[in-house]
Amino acid sequence: MARVSYIVFALLGGVCAQQISDIWVTAYDQSQLFQRQDLSEPINFVSPSGTGQADIVVDDGSVYQDIDGFGAALTDSSAQVLSNLKNQNSGAYWNLLGSLFNPADGADSAALSMIRVPIGATDFSPYVYSYNDQQDTSLSEFSLDAAPGYLWSTLSDIQSVAGGQLKIVISPWSAPAWMTDSGSMLGGAFLSQYTDTYAQYLFKSVQGFASKGFSVYAITIQNEPENTNPTLPSMSLDADTEAAIASQLRSLLDNGGFGNTKIIAFDHNWDQAAYYPVQAINDAYNAFAGAGFHCYVGNVQDQMSFYDAEPNKELYFTECSGTLYSDWWSDIKWNMENLVIGSLTYYSRSVLLWNLALDGNGNPKLPGADSCTNPGCRGVATVNSDGSYQLNQEYYFLAHGSRAIVPKDSGGPFGQRIGVSVGGSLNYELQVGAYKTGRSDGTDYNRYSLVVMNWQDGDSAGPVQTTIEFRGQQATYSFPVGVTTLWWFAEN
Repeated sequence: MARVSYIVFALLGGVCAQQISDIWVTAYDQSQLFQRQDLSEPINFVSPSGTGQADIVVDDGSVYQDIDGFGAALTDSSAQVLSNLKNQNSGAYWNLLGSLFNPADGADSAALSMIRVPIGATDFSPYVYSYNDQQDTSLSEFSLDAAPGYLWSTLSDIQSVAGGQLKIVISPWSAPAWMTDSGSMLGGAFLSQYTDTYAQYLFKSVQGFASKGFSVYAITIQNEPENTNPTLPSMSLDADTEAAIASQLRSLLDNGGFGNTKIIAFDHNWDQAAYYPVQAINDAYNAFAGAGFHCYVGNVQDQMSFYDAEPNKELYFTECSGTLYSDWWSDIKWNMENLVIGSLTYYSRSVLLWNLALDGNGNPKLPGADSCTNPGCRGVATVNSDGSYQLNQEYYFLAHGSRAIVPKDSGGPFGQRIGVSVGGSLNYELQVGAYKTGRSDGTDYNRYSLVVMNWQDGDSAGPVQTTIEFRGQQATYSFPVGVTTLWWFAEN
């Protein structure tokens, strides 16, 4: 009856009676942390009557890329600290997984929907290993059980919470040692004579995940192929050889029942977006779905150089790490501008961070690895030795982005980026992303979401009175200093 009344009101009034009733805020001073706002009444869209200090114009006629989701990497170290928490304080463990992954509509959770799992060891592993350490081109000794058992049990628990919307991306830090010129997984270069064998190795990895109950959404050929470090698993791999491996892997996946698994090129820094991934994709255009990018060198705008060269390929943002002892609000501002809003504005379909969880010192790490030092890396969550945990700034900015695009309906579609612009005298104080999420039933109203950062925190800091323009109607809201996610519903 309520829905019927709503439609009748819209028809009789001659307008689409949209209302903003869901607003989530994280304040710059941490007085609110992804907190749902209690509204005395919904904020109505009405006939326009002037504009605010800022004026957000939503253009749902301009629809851009689908968004796959937000998440982080389940390294061996992340799985270890989470497994330890489960053994020490099971209730806290399940509460943490719920805060991170519970997809229920309206739940007080980030609803993360992507997880990146390394293929073999990284600098956040207890030891160096691949899935086939013994030199054998038939890969007869191949086994995912070379990884610590807690990796698989933790991934299974995450999947049980996240449900069917979880997308798993897998990435190797190195081929097995015997496929490198150094005979080591620590900083060698790939030997091209093993191109076919390595494609088989990656294919068997996808098969192995499936046999453990994990469907692989996407695989990258090599994490950071232009980086080698003799203290941690890493391997250089040129673009032409990456393309050759991808071509073989694509054929194996298609013929082996994994035709929907995507292959992502590059998986390295922004600054090379116009070069390495473009060369690899041009060499094997039909093998790659797109390219992945990291934040450590270059700028988010560099993603456009890839998009301009390959407009029909997909972009993924696949890694960035927080560091210990940094300023909370400065971190929020940078990551909102460059990742949550920025990376999606420049056509990314995902935002993935590095470790999902670590301890308070950025550990455990691979013995001898010289990455993430002085200061160490910080996880999305910190797990403490006393059986407690804390959610870090990474959690809050991921939550604001994720909640704007996750399905409204169980099993329904994810959001799409739509057009938005900001005018007004204080337009420079706001960073804005706009998204549309369809429905499982085409007769249900779509959800339209805004992710807004008011980042002016100086002497004149304060809320920005803002008008929101949508289909000839206007709503008014004052955005506080911090991050706000809000949404309303309207016909498609």
